Amino acid sequence: MSDTYDFTAIETKWRQLWAERDTYRTPDPKPGDQTFFVLDMFPYPSGAGLHVGHPVGYLATDIVARYKRMAGFNVLHPMGWDSFGLPAEQHAIKTGEHPEVSTTKNIKTFRRQMDLLGLGYDWNREITTSKPDYYKWTQFIFVQMYEAWFDKQANKARPIRELPIPDDVKAAGKLAIQDYQDKHRLVYFDDALVNWCEALGTILSNEEVFDGKSEQGFDVVRVPIRQVKMRITAYTERLLAGLEGLDWPEGIKDSQRNWIGRSEGAEIRFAIDGADQSVTTFTTRADTLAGVTFLALAPEHPLVASLVPASHRAEVDAYCEAAARKSDLDRTVDAEKTGVPSGLIAINPVSGAKVQIFVADYVLPDYGTGAVMGVPAHDERDFAFAKKYGLPVFPVIDPGADTPERDAVLKGEACWTEDGIMLDPPAGTEAGLYQAGQRWRDAREAVADFLETRGLGKRVVSYNLRDWIFSRQRYWGEPIPIIHWEDGTRTSLDVSELPLTLPHVDDYKPTSYDAPALARAAGWVEVTDPKTGMKGRRELNTMPQWAGSCWYPLRFMDPKNADAPVDPSKERAWGPVDLYVGGAEHATLHLLYARFWYLALHDLGVISTAEPFSKLVNQGMLTSFAYQNTRGVILPVDEVEERGEGEFVHVPTGDRVERIGAKMSKSLRNVVTPDDVVAQYGSDAFRVCLMFMGPVEGGRVWETEKAAASLKFLRRVWNYALSGIASPADAESSAVTIATGKLVEAVTEDLENLRLNTAIAELMKFLNAVEGQPVTRDGLLTFLRVLAPFAPHMAEELWERAGQKGSVFHADWPKADADMLRAAVETIEIVVQEGGKKRGSVQLAPQADDKLVRDASIAMLKETGRDVAGLDPARIIVVRDKKTGWVRLVNIPKVG
Repeated sequence: MSDTYDFTAIETKWRQLWAERDTYRTPDPKPGDQTFFVLDMFPYPSGAGLHVGHPVGYLATDIVARYKRMAGFNVLHPMGWDSFGLPAEQHAIKTGEHPEVSTTKNIKTFRRQMDLLGLGYDWNREITTSKPDYYKWTQFIFVQMYEAWFDKQANKARPIRELPIPDDVKAAGKLAIQDYQDKHRLVYFDDALVNWCEALGTILSNEEVFDGKSEQGFDVVRVPIRQVKMRITAYTERLLAGLEGLDWPEGIKDSQRNWIGRSEGAEIRFAIDGADQSVTTFTTRADTLAGVTFLALAPEHPLVASLVPASHRAEVDAYCEAAARKSDLDRTVDAEKTGVPSGLIAINPVSGAKVQIFVADYVLPDYGTGAVMGVPAHDERDFAFAKKYGLPVFPVIDPGADTPERDAVLKGEACWTEDGIMLDPPAGTEAGLYQAGQRWRDAREAVADFLETRGLGKRVVSYNLRDWIFSRQRYWGEPIPIIHWEDGTRTSLDVSELPLTLPHVDDYKPTSYDAPALARAAGWVEVTDPKTGMKGRRELNTMPQWAGSCWYPLRFMDPKNADAPVDPSKERAWGPVDLYVGGAEHATLHLLYARFWYLALHDLGVISTAEPFSKLVNQGMLTSFAYQNTRGVILPVDEVEERGEGEFVHVPTGDRVERIGAKMSKSLRNVVTPDDVVAQYGSDAFRVCLMFMGPVEGGRVWETEKAAASLKFLRRVWNYALSGIASPADAESSAVTIATGKLVEAVTEDLENLRLNTAIAELMKFLNAVEGQPVTRDGLLTFLRVLAPFAPHMAEELWERAGQKGSVFHADWPKADADMLRAAVETIEIVVQEGGKKRGSVQLAPQADDKLVRDASIAMLKETGRDVAGLDPARIIVVRDKKTGWVRLVNIPKVG
């Protein structure tokens, strides 16, 4: 091969050799192995393929995996495909092409692009969630959870066979037993509201509904259907507690905490005037109970259907019908709150005051109790609602004399939501509720005590988290392994009956909102029990896309296992994922769901690991240039020309426009593919370019010229290495030896801390220091090993040309001679503090004695104008590194 750096020939050669030699095959762990499990959030294989922003995380994990393998770890670094999901089904509906066909084509594109980038995945462990050999075990896990219940006393899941059944339930028969079990199962059936678009013949997610219409403008209505749910709410406290031990970004942890939404408060029961029923509300502010002047019920609240009188029925029904055409988001955004009187009156349990009950769509049925108490004086939303409908405002908290708006609050003309003290309770309030002048927090506890003593309410902990609606009215998903029998019972499939594969259908649209596409496969749906002859029907819904990604790290450990999801010994050996890299947008969906599944499987003894991901890193977004006119419209890049330095013109209109960073999209025609960049500059240059742009977690803007700069750097590396290979020196200068040692030390530390951009900067710094100087064979081989994770193709080629056998990635990672490096350091910067504040620094030998350090520090202070007269040198503290003895810091007491 030529001495010219022909990146295309070199990279093609090594991709082929890596595949032929199975270079990245991961052996199963042996006793005593140091293991390291590094994982990317595996992608959904879309038809568009990868653009240059997608590999940010993939390259980061690849570099770390290569380093860890060379450092002596048994590294698991696999890749697979999250291949069930809505986009493939929508494509099938439009084109008639089976989702499996389009998905397979898309996977081939993704894998080709990943290979093009030199990503060192162990493709022997590749998994695809839509293949029966994978989703057999997704179904198996579903059955394990369906056949389990949550024991609140033990705070863990247990097999359903261990659930104690009361005698009266047993006596009532098998349907009563099933109903009782359903109230405790981790997986159960319940009614839930969905967004049905008749014109599209499909159910839409909340994110696909805009002002009661689909993206195409068709009407969408909310309808209740029987759904499969998972009792994730049983794990709220354990999900919260588990966050403390995870090395995750605090923002992601906070997102999960907020999503779970733990609130300590009280449930309060309001009697309904003239009816033998009551309304229960939840509040975190029981201290404001005496100020309640109305209640609001969700349109779906059962009392709306059962108790609203005929005089109000028409108006309420019309309002509820309109609410059914709104998504939850539309109902809760900060817009004007609306409602209609229900004709029902509630009794305030502490004051006896009669208050109207409204039906209001800003109240959601699945949050709290589906009913809220309105306290206009101390809640801005309630205040606006009360003013709109002419309801009274009763303040119960005094903002304090120093508050400018106090008079308006006390007159009921303004709302106060901050701290304060309690006013006298309203007339008619029972004595002992709370004391006037109490802080509101103390009054909150007093009111809770009052309610519990009289049986009017109780302290409770409430959560925003709702049980997970697990079923989808889709075709392209895992079939749910449940059979509904004609006698009303249901059973799950045994593992010997799995996988339950998808049947063929001619049309992928649902037949109606409660009859998904699977209903068309009559021969698959209808079953007969061979033992009893009883008729049954399979569950028609499928699992959500999240199902396969809840447990996929486990399958990577043992992807060919035909007898279990994972061999327990392998699962224990690999443990949780040591480094997980992916997008922050999955904080409250995939990451939370996976944690839930792991906790449940751990409880049931399927796995030993309670948390899936020990360390999480969110890669930053890469954007590309786009152009924006003065009206804020973003324009396609191919409609803009640069005319003069920094001046850009929209050609069709002649308008001057501004260049901005924007997410890559087809509509803006600013998508850059890895294929194009690699063809022009090479894979190694692309890798170095993308990683050098900034920290893995940081954002970056793609500029193609940066790839050219990276290629220029690699050509210098190539020439330097070839020179060393052709004419290795018998000895090298101490400067080169020290530079090599510093390189190893710095890059090792950067790799351990995922500072990949600074690691590349160290490589550049090293080349600048040694280029043109003699290098020994050992020195060159050390450099190539450090280079290898970043530019693997080039490193392999140079390693081979240097006469080395086998892959550079099977060589040991070099170690720096720390003693030599310390001995080579002549001076270091020592920070000097005076009175706890940095005053400057001094340059001294790292092993300088205390007297010299103190004298130099006093002299430095004197030069800054500080009065050091009378300063006792003995009071100056010299702080040294415990390991090396080097001076790190000088602390001087405050001087005059």
